[in-house]
Amino acid sequence: MHNHYVGRFAPSPSGKLHFGSLVTAVASYLDAKSHNGKWLVRMEDIDEPRCIAGVDKDILAALEAHGLCWDDEVIYQSQQHARYQAVLDDLIEQHRAYFCTCTRRQIKAMDGMYNGHCRDKHIAPCDAVNCAVRLKMDDQLEAFIDVIMDNVEPDTSLPHTARAEDVVLKRRDGLFSYNLVVILDDVFQQVNHVIRGCDLIDVTPLQRAVYQTLGFTPPTYGHVPVAAVAPGRKLSKQNRAAPIDNTTALDNIVRVMNFLGFAFPNASEFDGVDSALNHAISMWDRKKVVKTAEIIVPQHESTYYSGPL
Repeated sequence: MHNHYVGRFAPSPSGKLHFGSLVTAVASYLDAKSHNGKWLVRMEDIDEPRCIAGVDKDILAALEAHGLCWDDEVIYQSQQHARYQAVLDDLIEQHRAYFCTCTRRQIKAMDGMYNGHCRDKHIAPCDAVNCAVRLKMDDQLEAFIDVIMDNVEPDTSLPHTARAEDVVLKRRDGLFSYNLVVILDDVFQQVNHVIRGCDLIDVTPLQRAVYQTLGFTPPTYGHVPVAAVAPGRKLSKQNRAAPIDNTTALDNIVRVMNFLGFAFPNASEFDGVDSALNHAISMWDRKKVVKTAEIIVPQHESTYYSGPL
């Protein structure tokens, strides 16, 4: 992997861009551009049943409206299956991955953490109906330095964080797992810096362990606060967050910068989104980003819909 900075924004086309995802997009863009790096966009549509037709185009249009122009072509995970399967086949052939027939109920009976039950059963491919494929993992999960949140220790109170369990690479329903494809795609695209929301910080030690088990160098990670309408209730498609309004793009950029903790000029001081982004790039400093996992956004300051779940 080369030393030139390569970052990315990887939305799921299961809903339109909302303010919380715009925060992540802007933060990852600014970090890349302030380091004279490339900024890529990838559609994480591996879980195709949850994706909505046409939403990918809406997301790309929203990014363009906010001046967030990506480098290189947008890749779609749904079009990468052959590449994922080739890696999976190699791992199985090398006995580094194996078939697992355990159900969710069985894993729940293991105190919620898979205990390697099928690791040495040598289940053959011909027997692998309704099977997951798991990666053999033998390392403890390790702390890491987050370039925004500083030192991050694995949360040993949560399942799957005290040690690296044999992680699922392909699910029982035949879909490739996020923890496999996100890593294969970052390696494929030579991504070496990942700036994303704090909702993913707890899974980062596991993902770093998967990188190392597969023989790859993990990227540098930085996590920014997530926007929430109530404690523990981040803005999301499931929580009915309103789509971002592209007609107020300049105001949205200013709001994002204020949200992240920067003393940013008012929208009236800029000619448009490009001048605002250029100013944001010039003042970007990871140390100035608010070091908190989530920020509650007051209803009267937001366009979010926080109706009942």
